[in-house]
Amino acid sequence: MDTAIAPIFGALRCLMGKMRRAFTPAFKQEAVRQVTELGRPLSQVARELGIRPEQLRGWKKQLLASGVVPAPVRVETAEEEVRRLRRELAVLRQEHEFLGKAAAFFAKGSGRGTP
Repeated sequence: MDTAIAPIFGALRCLMGKMRRAFTPAFKQEAVRQVTELGRPLSQVARELGIRPEQLRGWKKQLLASGVVPAPVRVETAEEEVRRLRRELAVLRQEHEFLGKAAAFFAKGSGRGTP
């Protein structure tokens, strides 16, 4: 393919004798959106689109950094929330026990009539 007519087609360009595909910004955004918003595995999306996972990963990094695609919001599952709350409860129980012991210690000390 002649490099002079490659810009007309837009899909391919010549680079040192090899044909190279060029992707539109809309195509890149949609590919990244499937990974970030829909939660699909990056390798699966790349395979379906016929691109390398590293290429899609680069697009994702670039679009997230530029703010074109919003960063994914991680939603906590019910099981993860229960685990997190149980850990918090265990810490609070330890703190409550410690404070009870500290209060008892200081209550005993204040009745001695220290000078």
